[in-house]
Amino acid sequence: MNRYDEKHTRVAGRTFATQPPARGQAFARTWWGRSWLRALEDGALDNAAVAAGRRLARAGGVGAMTVRPGRVTAVVREPGGAAHRADVLLPELSEEEWARFLDVAVEQAGHMAALLDRELPPHLIEDATVSGIELLPRLGDLEPECDCGTWDHCGHTAALCHQVARLLDEDPFLLLLLRGREREVFLAELQGRGSASASLSETDARAAEGVDAAESWAAGDILPPLPELPGLPAVPGTPPCLGTGAAAAPGIDPVALGHLADRTAVEAYRLLAEALRGDVRDGTALTAAQDAVRLACTAPAGSVTDRLAEGSGRGREGLLTAVRAWHAGGAAALAVLDDAWPVRDAALARARVALEAAWEADEQPAFDRNGNRWTVPGEGVQLRLGPDGRWWPYRDGGGRWIPAGGPDRDPAAALAVARLDTGTEATPRVEHAEVKSLGSKEF
Repeated sequence: MNRYDEKHTRVAGRTFATQPPARGQAFARTWWGRSWLRALEDGALDNAAVAAGRRLARAGGVGAMTVRPGRVTAVVREPGGAAHRADVLLPELSEEEWARFLDVAVEQAGHMAALLDRELPPHLIEDATVSGIELLPRLGDLEPECDCGTWDHCGHTAALCHQVARLLDEDPFLLLLLRGREREVFLAELQGRGSASASLSETDARAAEGVDAAESWAAGDILPPLPELPGLPAVPGTPPCLGTGAAAAPGIDPVALGHLADRTAVEAYRLLAEALRGDVRDGTALTAAQDAVRLACTAPAGSVTDRLAEGSGRGREGLLTAVRAWHAGGAAALAVLDDAWPVRDAALARARVALEAAWEADEQPAFDRNGNRWTVPGEGVQLRLGPDGRWWPYRDGGGRWIPAGGPDRDPAAALAVARLDTGTEATPRVEHAEVKSLGSKEF
Protein backbone atom coordinates (compact mmCIF):
# COMPACT_ATOMS: atom_id res chain seq x y z
CA MET A 1 0.00 0.00 0.00
CA ASN A 2 1.51 3.36 -1.01
CA ARG A 3 1.70 6.57 0.96
CA TYR A 4 -1.61 7.88 -0.35
CA ASP A 5 -3.57 4.67 0.27
CA GLU A 6 -2.33 4.37 3.86
CA LYS A 7 -3.54 7.81 4.87
CA HIS A 8 -6.62 8.61 2.79
CA THR A 9 -8.86 5.65 2.23
CA ARG A 10 -11.40 7.44 4.40
CA VAL A 11 -11.50 10.72 2.39
CA ALA A 12 -13.29 10.89 -0.95
CA GLY A 13 -11.79 12.92 -3.78
CA ARG A 14 -13.40 15.11 -6.39
CA THR A 15 -13.27 14.43 -10.14
CA PHE A 16 -13.49 17.17 -12.77
CA ALA A 17 -14.34 16.67 -16.43
CA THR A 18 -11.82 17.40 -19.15
CA GLN A 19 -11.42 21.16 -19.54
CA PRO A 20 -11.59 22.82 -22.97
CA PRO A 21 -8.36 24.07 -24.61
CA ALA A 22 -6.98 27.34 -23.20
CA ARG A 23 -5.55 28.88 -26.35
CA GLY A 24 -4.88 32.58 -25.92
CA GLN A 25 -5.93 32.54 -22.24
CA ALA A 26 -4.03 32.79 -18.99
CA PHE A 27 -4.03 29.60 -16.94
CA ALA A 28 -4.42 31.51 -13.66
CA ARG A 29 -6.00 34.89 -12.98
CA THR A 30 -6.21 34.76 -9.17
CA TRP A 31 -3.16 35.40 -7.02
CA TRP A 32 -3.37 31.93 -5.49
CA GLY A 33 -3.56 30.26 -8.92
CA ARG A 34 -0.47 32.16 -10.02
CA SER A 35 1.31 31.13 -6.81
CA TRP A 36 0.64 27.50 -7.69
CA LEU A 37 2.25 27.97 -11.12
CA ARG A 38 5.22 29.81 -9.61
CA ALA A 39 5.87 26.78 -7.39
CA LEU A 40 5.96 24.60 -10.52
CA GLU A 41 8.25 26.98 -12.44
CA ASP A 42 10.62 27.50 -9.52
CA GLY A 43 10.80 23.79 -8.64
CA ALA A 44 11.20 22.27 -12.12
CA LEU A 45 14.79 21.67 -13.15
CA ASP A 46 13.97 21.80 -16.86
CA ASN A 47 12.23 24.93 -18.14
CA ALA A 48 11.65 23.16 -21.45
CA ALA A 49 9.44 20.61 -19.66
CA VAL A 50 7.36 23.43 -18.18
CA ALA A 51 6.97 25.01 -21.62
CA ALA A 52 6.03 21.65 -23.14
CA GLY A 53 3.44 21.13 -20.42
CA ARG A 54 1.99 24.56 -21.06
CA ARG A 55 1.58 23.70 -24.74
CA LEU A 56 -0.05 20.35 -23.91
CA ALA A 57 -2.48 22.04 -21.52
CA ARG A 58 -3.31 24.76 -24.05
CA ALA A 59 -4.13 22.09 -26.63
CA GLY A 60 -6.54 20.32 -24.24
CA GLY A 61 -4.31 17.29 -23.68
CA VAL A 62 -5.18 16.88 -19.97
CA GLY A 63 -8.07 14.51 -19.32
CA ALA A 64 -10.42 14.34 -16.34
CA MET A 65 -8.67 15.26 -13.10
CA THR A 66 -9.18 13.70 -9.68
CA VAL A 67 -8.22 15.82 -6.67
CA ARG A 68 -7.62 14.03 -3.36
CA PRO A 69 -5.73 14.83 -0.15
CA GLY A 70 -2.07 15.02 -1.07
CA ARG A 71 -2.49 14.15 -4.76
CA VAL A 72 -4.04 15.16 -8.08
CA THR A 73 -4.20 12.68 -10.97
CA ALA A 74 -5.03 12.81 -14.68
CA VAL A 75 -4.28 11.06 -17.97
CA VAL A 76 -2.34 13.36 -20.30
CA ARG A 77 -2.35 12.71 -24.06
CA GLU A 78 0.41 13.86 -26.36
CA PRO A 79 -0.40 15.23 -29.84
CA GLY A 80 0.65 11.89 -31.39
CA GLY A 81 -1.84 9.99 -29.26
CA ALA A 82 0.40 8.49 -26.53
CA ALA A 83 -1.27 8.64 -23.10
CA HIS A 84 0.44 8.80 -19.70
CA ARG A 85 -0.88 8.81 -16.16
CA ALA A 86 0.49 11.88 -14.36
CA ASP A 87 0.32 12.59 -10.63
CA VAL A 88 1.37 15.64 -8.65
CA LEU A 89 1.77 15.24 -4.88
CA LEU A 90 1.57 18.01 -2.27
CA PRO A 91 2.49 17.53 1.43
CA GLU A 92 -0.49 17.57 3.77
CA LEU A 93 -0.83 19.61 6.91
CA SER A 94 -0.64 17.79 10.21
CA GLU A 95 -3.53 17.90 12.67
CA GLU A 96 -1.54 20.34 14.82
CA GLU A 97 -0.96 22.59 11.78
CA TRP A 98 -4.68 22.51 10.91
CA ALA A 99 -5.52 23.52 14.47
CA ARG A 100 -3.13 26.48 14.25
CA PHE A 101 -4.50 27.46 10.83
CA LEU A 102 -8.04 27.49 12.24
CA ASP A 103 -6.84 29.68 15.12
CA VAL A 104 -5.39 32.15 12.61
CA ALA A 105 -8.57 32.07 10.49
CA VAL A 106 -10.90 32.93 13.39
CA GLU A 107 -8.60 35.65 14.74
CA GLN A 108 -10.14 38.23 12.40
CA ALA A 109 -13.77 38.34 11.32
CA GLY A 110 -12.69 39.37 7.81
CA HIS A 111 -10.79 36.12 7.37
CA MET A 112 -13.84 34.03 8.22
CA ALA A 113 -16.12 36.10 6.00
CA ALA A 114 -13.78 35.74 3.03
CA LEU A 115 -13.41 31.98 3.48
CA LEU A 116 -17.16 31.53 3.71
CA ASP A 117 -17.38 33.53 0.44
CA ARG A 118 -14.95 31.09 -1.29
CA GLU A 119 -12.05 33.57 -1.27
CA LEU A 120 -8.51 33.19 0.06
CA PRO A 121 -7.68 36.57 1.66
CA PRO A 122 -3.99 37.41 1.12
CA HIS A 123 -3.42 38.48 4.72
CA LEU A 124 -4.80 35.17 6.02
CA ILE A 125 -2.09 33.38 4.05
CA GLU A 126 0.48 35.93 5.28
CA ASP A 127 -0.59 35.56 8.91
CA ALA A 128 -0.63 31.76 8.58
CA THR A 129 2.85 31.76 7.05
CA VAL A 130 4.35 33.69 9.96
CA SER A 131 2.82 31.02 12.21
CA GLY A 132 4.74 28.35 10.30
CA ILE A 133 1.77 27.09 8.25
CA GLU A 134 2.38 26.98 4.50
CA LEU A 135 -0.92 26.60 2.67
CA LEU A 136 0.37 27.54 -0.78
CA PRO A 137 3.04 25.27 -2.25
CA ARG A 138 6.67 26.30 -1.83
CA LEU A 139 9.78 25.42 -3.80
CA GLY A 140 9.93 21.64 -4.12
CA ASP A 141 6.46 20.97 -2.67
CA LEU A 142 4.93 19.85 -5.99
CA GLU A 143 6.33 16.32 -6.32
CA PRO A 144 5.84 14.75 -9.78
CA GLU A 145 5.05 11.13 -10.62
CA CYS A 146 4.56 9.98 -14.22
CA ASP A 147 4.60 6.60 -15.94
CA CYS A 148 6.76 8.07 -18.72
CA GLY A 149 9.71 7.40 -16.40
CA THR A 150 10.95 10.98 -15.93
CA TRP A 151 12.09 11.50 -12.33
CA ASP A 152 11.63 15.30 -12.39
CA HIS A 153 8.71 17.30 -13.79
CA CYS A 154 7.99 16.26 -17.37
CA GLY A 155 5.61 17.78 -19.89
CA HIS A 156 2.79 15.59 -18.58
CA THR A 157 3.01 16.63 -14.91
CA ALA A 158 3.62 20.27 -15.95
CA ALA A 159 0.47 20.16 -18.10
CA LEU A 160 -1.47 18.77 -15.13
CA CYS A 161 -0.18 21.58 -12.90
CA HIS A 162 -1.34 24.20 -15.40
CA GLN A 163 -4.84 22.74 -15.46
CA VAL A 164 -4.93 22.54 -11.67
CA ALA A 165 -4.24 26.30 -11.61
CA ARG A 166 -7.42 26.80 -13.66
CA LEU A 167 -9.39 24.73 -11.15
CA LEU A 168 -7.97 26.69 -8.20
CA ASP A 169 -9.10 29.93 -9.85
CA GLU A 170 -12.67 28.67 -9.66
CA ASP A 171 -12.51 27.01 -6.23
CA PRO A 172 -9.63 27.83 -3.87
CA PHE A 173 -10.97 25.24 -1.42
CA LEU A 174 -9.40 22.60 -3.65
CA LEU A 175 -6.09 23.76 -2.20
CA LEU A 176 -7.41 22.88 1.26
CA LEU A 177 -8.49 19.47 -0.05
CA LEU A 178 -4.99 18.87 -1.41
CA ARG A 179 -3.60 19.82 2.00
CA GLY A 180 -5.91 17.28 3.67
CA ARG A 181 -9.31 18.86 4.44
CA GLU A 182 -12.59 18.61 2.55
CA ARG A 183 -14.44 21.90 2.21
CA GLU A 184 -17.44 20.94 4.36
CA VAL A 185 -15.25 19.53 7.12
CA PHE A 186 -13.06 22.63 7.18
CA LEU A 187 -16.01 25.05 7.27
CA ALA A 188 -17.64 23.07 10.08
CA GLU A 189 -14.40 23.19 12.07
CA LEU A 190 -14.03 26.89 11.30
CA GLN A 191 -17.50 27.76 12.56
CA GLY A 192 -17.06 25.57 15.62
CA ARG A 193 -13.74 27.17 16.43
CA GLY A 194 -15.24 30.63 16.02
CA SER A 195 -18.00 29.82 18.53
CA ALA A 196 -15.51 28.40 21.01
CA SER A 197 -13.10 31.35 20.86
CA ALA A 198 -14.83 33.31 23.62
CA SER A 199 -12.80 35.44 25.99
CA LEU A 200 -10.97 33.88 28.92
CA SER A 201 -13.09 33.00 31.86
CA GLU A 202 -12.58 34.99 35.05
CA THR A 203 -10.59 32.11 36.56
CA ASP A 204 -8.36 31.85 33.51
CA ALA A 205 -7.86 35.60 33.50
CA ARG A 206 -6.73 35.58 37.14
CA ALA A 207 -4.34 32.72 36.40
CA ALA A 208 -2.94 34.61 33.42
CA GLU A 209 -2.01 37.54 35.63
CA GLY A 210 0.75 35.47 37.25
CA VAL A 211 2.86 36.64 40.21
CA ASP A 212 3.75 40.29 40.80
CA ALA A 213 7.43 40.86 39.97
CA ALA A 214 8.10 42.81 43.21
CA GLU A 215 6.59 40.01 45.31
CA SER A 216 8.65 37.42 43.50
CA TRP A 217 11.86 39.41 44.10
CA ALA A 218 11.06 39.88 47.80
CA ALA A 219 10.32 36.19 48.27
CA GLY A 220 13.83 35.26 47.14
CA ASP A 221 14.33 31.53 47.13
CA ILE A 222 11.08 30.83 48.95
CA LEU A 223 9.18 30.59 45.70
CA PRO A 224 9.88 27.78 43.21
CA PRO A 225 12.05 28.56 40.19
CA LEU A 226 10.51 30.68 37.47
CA PRO A 227 8.84 28.67 34.71
CA GLU A 228 10.34 28.33 31.26
CA LEU A 229 9.66 31.11 28.82
CA PRO A 230 6.45 30.49 26.88
CA GLY A 231 6.66 29.33 23.28
CA LEU A 232 5.66 31.32 20.25
CA PRO A 233 1.92 32.13 20.36
CA ALA A 234 -0.29 30.74 17.62
CA VAL A 235 -1.01 34.22 16.18
CA PRO A 236 0.37 37.75 16.55
CA GLY A 237 -0.89 39.82 19.44
CA THR A 238 -3.55 42.50 19.06
CA PRO A 239 -2.35 46.05 19.89
CA PRO A 240 -4.50 48.09 22.30
CA CYS A 241 -7.24 50.28 20.89
CA LEU A 242 -5.89 53.80 20.52
CA GLY A 243 -9.00 55.57 19.29
CA THR A 244 -10.78 56.01 22.66
CA GLY A 245 -10.04 57.55 26.01
CA ALA A 246 -7.97 60.68 26.49
CA ALA A 247 -7.53 63.11 23.63
CA ALA A 248 -4.57 62.40 21.35
CA ALA A 249 -1.48 64.54 21.51
CA PRO A 250 -1.30 67.29 18.88
CA GLY A 251 -0.26 65.93 15.50
CA ILE A 252 -1.06 62.30 16.38
CA ASP A 253 -3.75 60.47 14.41
CA PRO A 254 -5.00 57.58 16.61
CA VAL A 255 -6.38 55.65 13.60
CA ALA A 256 -3.08 55.89 11.74
CA LEU A 257 -1.11 54.95 14.84
CA GLY A 258 -3.37 51.97 15.52
CA HIS A 259 -2.96 50.71 11.95
CA LEU A 260 0.82 51.07 12.18
CA ALA A 261 0.88 49.21 15.51
CA ASP A 262 -1.25 46.37 14.10
CA ARG A 263 0.94 45.80 11.03
CA THR A 264 4.11 46.21 13.10
CA ALA A 265 2.91 43.45 15.44
CA VAL A 266 2.37 41.12 12.45
CA GLU A 267 5.81 41.91 11.01
CA ALA A 268 7.54 41.52 14.38
CA TYR A 269 5.82 38.17 14.89
CA ARG A 270 6.97 37.03 11.45
CA LEU A 271 10.58 37.96 12.20
CA LEU A 272 10.48 36.20 15.58
CA ALA A 273 8.93 33.07 14.07
CA GLU A 274 11.61 32.93 11.40
CA ALA A 275 14.36 33.37 13.99
CA LEU A 276 12.98 30.57 16.20
CA ARG A 277 12.67 28.24 13.21
CA GLY A 278 16.19 29.10 12.08
CA ASP A 279 15.04 30.28 8.67
CA VAL A 280 17.67 31.94 6.48
CA ARG A 281 16.15 34.72 4.43
CA ASP A 282 17.38 37.39 2.06
CA GLY A 283 17.27 40.01 4.79
CA THR A 284 16.80 42.89 2.35
CA ALA A 285 14.87 45.61 4.16
CA LEU A 286 12.10 47.59 2.50
CA THR A 287 12.70 51.24 1.76
CA ALA A 288 10.44 53.81 3.42
CA ALA A 289 8.57 54.29 0.13
CA GLN A 290 8.06 50.53 -0.30
CA ASP A 291 6.90 50.13 3.28
CA ALA A 292 4.36 52.91 2.77
CA VAL A 293 2.82 50.86 -0.04
CA ARG A 294 2.77 47.73 2.16
CA LEU A 295 0.95 49.64 4.89
CA ALA A 296 -1.49 51.13 2.37
CA CYS A 297 -2.65 47.64 1.33
CA THR A 298 -4.73 47.38 4.53
CA ALA A 299 -5.03 51.04 5.50
CA PRO A 300 -8.47 52.38 6.44
CA ALA A 301 -9.85 54.97 4.05
CA GLY A 302 -9.40 58.63 4.92
CA SER A 303 -6.54 60.40 6.62
CA VAL A 304 -4.31 57.32 6.88
CA THR A 305 -4.39 56.75 3.12
CA ASP A 306 -3.85 60.44 2.46
CA ARG A 307 -0.79 60.51 4.73
CA LEU A 308 0.69 57.43 3.07
CA ALA A 309 0.06 58.90 -0.38
CA GLU A 310 1.86 62.09 0.62
CA GLY A 311 4.67 60.40 2.54
CA SER A 312 5.45 57.97 -0.29
CA GLY A 313 5.63 60.82 -2.79
CA ARG A 314 3.23 59.00 -5.10
CA GLY A 315 0.01 60.91 -4.64
CA ARG A 316 -3.35 59.18 -4.30
CA GLU A 317 -3.61 57.77 -7.83
CA GLY A 318 0.02 56.70 -7.78
CA LEU A 319 -0.48 54.94 -4.46
CA LEU A 320 -3.50 53.07 -5.83
CA THR A 321 -1.36 51.86 -8.70
CA ALA A 322 1.47 50.87 -6.35
CA VAL A 323 -0.95 48.94 -4.09
CA ARG A 324 -2.12 46.95 -7.08
CA ALA A 325 1.52 46.24 -7.97
CA TRP A 326 2.23 45.13 -4.38
CA HIS A 327 -0.64 42.64 -4.47
CA ALA A 328 0.71 41.31 -7.77
CA GLY A 329 4.20 40.63 -6.47
CA GLY A 330 5.43 42.68 -3.52
CA ALA A 331 8.69 44.64 -3.71
CA ALA A 332 9.68 42.96 -7.00
CA ALA A 333 6.47 44.19 -8.62
CA LEU A 334 7.11 47.73 -7.35
CA ALA A 335 10.52 47.67 -9.01
CA VAL A 336 8.92 46.69 -12.32
CA LEU A 337 6.33 49.45 -11.88
CA ASP A 338 8.77 52.21 -11.00
CA ASP A 339 11.95 51.40 -12.91
CA ALA A 340 12.83 50.86 -16.56
CA TRP A 341 16.05 49.22 -17.68
CA PRO A 342 17.69 48.27 -20.99
CA VAL A 343 17.45 44.69 -22.23
CA ARG A 344 20.57 43.74 -24.17
CA ASP A 345 22.68 40.84 -25.41
CA ALA A 346 21.77 37.45 -23.91
CA ALA A 347 18.74 38.80 -22.01
CA LEU A 348 17.32 40.28 -25.22
CA ALA A 349 17.97 37.05 -27.11
CA ARG A 350 16.12 35.01 -24.46
CA ALA A 351 13.21 37.47 -24.53
CA ARG A 352 12.90 37.18 -28.32
CA VAL A 353 12.96 33.39 -28.14
CA ALA A 354 10.19 33.45 -25.51
CA LEU A 355 8.06 35.77 -27.64
CA GLU A 356 8.51 33.66 -30.77
CA ALA A 357 7.65 30.45 -28.90
CA ALA A 358 4.50 31.95 -27.36
CA TRP A 359 2.60 32.49 -30.62
CA GLU A 360 2.37 31.02 -34.07
CA ALA A 361 4.14 33.17 -36.66
CA ASP A 362 0.91 34.74 -37.93
CA GLU A 363 -0.54 35.32 -34.44
CA GLN A 364 2.26 37.19 -32.66
CA PRO A 365 1.26 40.80 -31.90
CA ALA A 366 3.32 43.67 -33.25
CA PHE A 367 5.21 45.17 -30.31
CA ASP A 368 6.85 48.55 -29.86
CA ARG A 369 9.77 47.99 -27.48
CA ASN A 370 11.28 50.58 -25.17
CA GLY A 371 13.84 49.05 -22.81
CA ASN A 372 12.13 46.26 -20.88
CA ARG A 373 8.65 47.34 -21.98
CA TRP A 374 6.84 45.81 -24.97
CA THR A 375 3.67 47.75 -25.94
CA VAL A 376 0.97 46.59 -28.37
CA PRO A 377 0.05 49.70 -30.40
CA GLY A 378 -3.61 50.62 -30.37
CA GLU A 379 -4.65 48.10 -27.69
CA GLY A 380 -3.58 49.87 -24.52
CA VAL A 381 -1.73 46.80 -23.23
CA GLN A 382 1.92 46.26 -22.41
CA LEU A 383 4.32 43.56 -21.22
CA ARG A 384 7.21 44.38 -18.90
CA LEU A 385 10.15 42.02 -18.63
CA GLY A 386 11.46 41.53 -15.08
CA PRO A 387 15.10 40.85 -14.20
CA ASP A 388 14.24 37.16 -13.62
CA GLY A 389 12.80 36.66 -17.11
CA ARG A 390 9.13 36.80 -16.10
CA TRP A 391 6.61 38.90 -18.01
CA TRP A 392 4.36 41.33 -16.13
CA PRO A 393 1.01 42.38 -17.71
CA TYR A 394 0.08 46.07 -17.80
CA ARG A 395 -2.82 48.05 -19.26
CA ASP A 396 -3.37 51.72 -20.02
CA GLY A 397 -5.40 53.36 -17.25
CA GLY A 398 -6.07 56.75 -18.80
CA GLY A 399 -2.48 57.87 -19.30
CA ARG A 400 -1.00 55.78 -16.49
CA TRP A 401 0.23 52.20 -16.93
CA ILE A 402 -1.54 49.96 -14.42
CA PRO A 403 -0.40 46.46 -13.32
CA ALA A 404 -2.94 43.91 -14.53
CA GLY A 405 -1.67 40.86 -12.63
CA GLY A 406 1.28 38.82 -11.50
CA PRO A 407 4.24 37.65 -13.60
CA ASP A 408 4.27 34.69 -15.96
CA ARG A 409 7.02 32.84 -17.81
CA ASP A 410 4.70 32.70 -20.81
CA PRO A 411 4.33 36.12 -22.50
CA ALA A 412 1.13 34.98 -24.23
CA ALA A 413 -0.49 34.20 -20.88
CA ALA A 414 0.65 37.54 -19.44
CA LEU A 415 -0.72 39.41 -22.46
CA ALA A 416 -4.04 37.57 -22.14
CA VAL A 417 -4.30 38.83 -18.54
CA ALA A 418 -3.55 42.40 -19.67
CA ARG A 419 -6.17 42.21 -22.42
CA LEU A 420 -8.75 40.77 -20.04
CA ASP A 421 -8.11 43.62 -17.61
CA THR A 422 -8.80 46.26 -20.27
CA GLY A 423 -12.41 45.10 -20.37
CA THR A 424 -12.25 43.97 -24.01
CA GLU A 425 -12.82 40.31 -23.06
CA ALA A 426 -14.59 40.61 -19.70
CA THR A 427 -15.22 43.08 -16.93
CA PRO A 428 -12.17 43.23 -14.64
CA ARG A 429 -12.68 42.13 -11.06
CA VAL A 430 -10.93 43.59 -8.03
CA GLU A 431 -9.50 40.55 -6.26
CA HIS A 432 -8.40 42.14 -2.98
CA ALA A 433 -10.94 43.56 -0.58
CA GLU A 434 -8.20 45.65 1.05
CA VAL A 435 -7.85 47.77 -2.09
CA LYS A 436 -11.46 48.90 -1.81
CA SER A 437 -10.61 50.68 1.45
CA LEU A 438 -8.52 53.13 -0.56
CA GLY A 439 -11.68 54.62 -1.96
CA SER A 440 -11.33 53.65 -5.62
CA LYS A 441 -13.47 51.23 -7.60
CA GLU A 442 -11.44 51.45 -10.78
CA PHE A 443 -8.27 49.66 -11.67
